[in-house]
Amino acid sequence: MKNLFPRLAGNPKAAYMATAILAVALILLPLIVGQAGNAWVRMLDFALLYIMLALGLNIVVGYAGLLDLGYVAFYAVGAYMYALLASPHLAENFEWFRMMFPDGLHTPVWVVVPLGAALAATFGILLGYPVLRLRGDYLAIVTLGFGEIVRIFLNNLNAPYNITSGPQGIGAIDPITIGGVPLSRPFEIFGFTFESVQLYYYLFLALAVMVIIVSIRLQNSRIGRAWMAIREDETAAKAMGINVRNLKLLAFAMGASFGGISGAMFSAFQGFVSPESFILMESVIIVSMVVLGGMGHIPGVILGAILLYAIPEVLRFVAKPAQEAIFGFEVVPPEALRMLLFGVAMVLVMLYRPEGLWPAPKHGAKVRPGDKAVPAVTGTTQA
Repeated sequence: MKNLFPRLAGNPKAAYMATAILAVALILLPLIVGQAGNAWVRMLDFALLYIMLALGLNIVVGYAGLLDLGYVAFYAVGAYMYALLASPHLAENFEWFRMMFPDGLHTPVWVVVPLGAALAATFGILLGYPVLRLRGDYLAIVTLGFGEIVRIFLNNLNAPYNITSGPQGIGAIDPITIGGVPLSRPFEIFGFTFESVQLYYYLFLALAVMVIIVSIRLQNSRIGRAWMAIREDETAAKAMGINVRNLKLLAFAMGASFGGISGAMFSAFQGFVSPESFILMESVIIVSMVVLGGMGHIPGVILGAILLYAIPEVLRFVAKPAQEAIFGFEVVPPEALRMLLFGVAMVLVMLYRPEGLWPAPKHGAKVRPGDKAVPAVTGTTQA
């Protein structure tokens, strides 16, 4: 509780009460927002996916200090893995596969989630091992290239054997089914009907909570503190006996696993995947979420993910009607306005809040009610 509500760390009862109120609000949120239409609930679904992606990248960038601009590659690996394991695509394109599985593969979700995490973690290690000696800009360039290689690879893997259908993508992907209930259809219980987007919301919420719990446990563990030591001074960390190589690989693997899970959920939710969903801009946006919210701080990363996804999407709906009401015509297209505000927001944050909107408290400083700022900790110690 103290990680989510640091100001209530000294009052466990208040912390549990705040957690209960937050849980009830998150459970009721899709039911309330759904009154305005399913499109708004769909935005909540994608916001939860981006929260999982941002928390996964936070392990690599925020904890270990490794700038990764190819994180969307792990998102793509998870998405295509689910698409191939839960669709008739392979049976339609390979005769030998059709003989074994006439209707194609229809893998259950309890198999897909661990597989998505494991496969993406494997790709994370494959990326991490060659770049162990790289830092800063050089690491960013190599990881950026890795992300583009994966996207181009998926875009061209339709000949001579059609594995990904290239730019056409893979469709007819199975929805997630839990207990015999497909989440793609409305579900009625006790006379109340839950729409498909609401069912997916609760699934994504459960996974996001799981990711948050794992992130908190990692942050407070010896591994998490070792990552932060590497982030602050890799040479000093190595001198203290920390196995820098293995911990860097573990950071890449753990962060990638969250991306793989998110990709599998994206594939099931959309029912279709194509390489254009995993362009470089997606990686840039995910990195921006971590930087905007506050690197290494879980509540800050969650805030950054919500703001950078929700605000542009809201503008998509309200920008054009607002301009027509004020000026009588559309002055700036909504897409251009979204990117303009995105750029302005990032510039302002870098100028006035370089540590993020909700940065992590300084080490050694206690957060007390009424504190306006936390002073930086220096090398001296007061008696």
